[in-house]
Amino acid sequence: MVGSRSGLHVGVLEADSDGQGASFIPSTAFSPGESVTVTTSLDVLGAGGRTFRFVVARPAAPLPYRMAQPVARVPGDVWRFQSRPDLVPPAVKLLRRAPGAGSDDIFLTPQFGPLQNGPEILGPDGRLIWFNTVPWGDTAADLQVQQYQGRPVLTWWQGYTDAGVGIGEDVIYDSSYNPLATLGGANGLKPDLHEFQITPRGSALMTAYFPVFWNASSGHRTTHEIVFDSVVQEIDIPTGLVLFQWDSLDHVPLADSYQSAPSDGSRNPFDYFHINSVQLDEDGNLLISSRNTWAVYKLDHRNGAVLWTLGGKQSSFRMGPGTSFAFQHDGRSVAPGDKLIMLFDDGAGLPDVHKASRGVELALDTRHRTARLVAQWQHSPPLLSEFEGNVQQLPNGDHVIGWGQQPYVTEYGPRGRPLLDVRFVGDTSSYRAYSFPWTAAPATPPTIVASNSTQGTTLFVSWNGATNVASWRVLAGDSATAIQTVETVPDTSFETTMELPTVSYVAVQALDGNGETLASSATVQPH
Repeated sequence: MVGSRSGLHVGVLEADSDGQGASFIPSTAFSPGESVTVTTSLDVLGAGGRTFRFVVARPAAPLPYRMAQPVARVPGDVWRFQSRPDLVPPAVKLLRRAPGAGSDDIFLTPQFGPLQNGPEILGPDGRLIWFNTVPWGDTAADLQVQQYQGRPVLTWWQGYTDAGVGIGEDVIYDSSYNPLATLGGANGLKPDLHEFQITPRGSALMTAYFPVFWNASSGHRTTHEIVFDSVVQEIDIPTGLVLFQWDSLDHVPLADSYQSAPSDGSRNPFDYFHINSVQLDEDGNLLISSRNTWAVYKLDHRNGAVLWTLGGKQSSFRMGPGTSFAFQHDGRSVAPGDKLIMLFDDGAGLPDVHKASRGVELALDTRHRTARLVAQWQHSPPLLSEFEGNVQQLPNGDHVIGWGQQPYVTEYGPRGRPLLDVRFVGDTSSYRAYSFPWTAAPATPPTIVASNSTQGTTLFVSWNGATNVASWRVLAGDSATAIQTVETVPDTSFETTMELPTVSYVAVQALDGNGETLASSATVQPH
């Protein structure tokens, strides 16, 4: 491996966890902009022989850290709890719950506070189940349930954002809310907020943004423009090694963008592509969505070649009535053979293209290269989102739409009838919203706070993240070693309040629906 400027590079081979491949890790870095010649005895896919060349990018300065600004305060915009004063999650209110609405939980990642950000799980009735704060000034995105090592896990992204992109890490938690893995990206890049998918082979698909100096003269710009390269990485989770990488600048020209370049391209990055979803399709290839080219792309997973383009300036399909979309998010294949494509059509940005955002489902005829509108979902009253959003198809055929910038989540049943509608009390947003079944027993015990008054003892009880608590057994006594059951009360909300006769020491046990003990709290003295 020889750099045209840096010369010969030595290094080590590090094996992938499945033993089916390896990465060459050079001992010293290459020089920006140099050409590298690789000679190998192996047949490298897409290399065109056993000697091939590539050019090293010329990186620009990384994005600076800028703290996210919270939304304006309104009455009741956060929940507060006596037993967990450290948690002040954004409050949600239930607007509609019609017969037939799903019974699964709701998964959100509130951004911009107003006081705390982090992954948040709600019950189907809008009741808080779990909230986990991220560091002050950071945000979280894309909380969902996925499968890892044969079991359901929670996954999300957390970090800081600027210019619509993120720099952070992807995390995996088990059903006791213990961390299993943290992925920090590879090849010098940090994960972005827009995608984190665990594949059936146990690898992770993620996005990253790489500001590089680029020759933009073909677009009547300068030869030294800072451009965001939108990157897809497939990472081997146990080792952190790269299995696959795709760079938009290698495959999609700047001229395909609808985004206006910044006036000072030598200082501010031109986000011409803006990748916002990646999906491993059933045929083993990849489907990606680009907000700023208004297009969804099918990629060959072997060599990264674009197989077809849906929408945008270079569409491979003739777009039928009602199929055009703009600034879209979350492009997904929902039927074998690319027959149905689902996406969230924001329709708003610079400029606004539609009067209202919508979820859409398109039927593709890959033989005759036509696209037809199958279904669309709009909110009542109409909403216009300038960023973020997603559509999730549930196993029963219902659809959940997260409205991105707009603080709503809606479930639609057959024929587009709204069954469930919730919204944040404030104007905070959630990058995506999902509905999943989730069962969890936190590793941490329940927390209690007790206080005495002339009327008796008031007890506040919560267990952040627990899903199977049906009731609470209260134990009390004159000493910490001599407590016994005094009553059992139903679990009513995230925090259950109990009124007791005056007691000296008190503890609780969480019980499931069969009366079996799930966990016990500490024994405390009322204050």
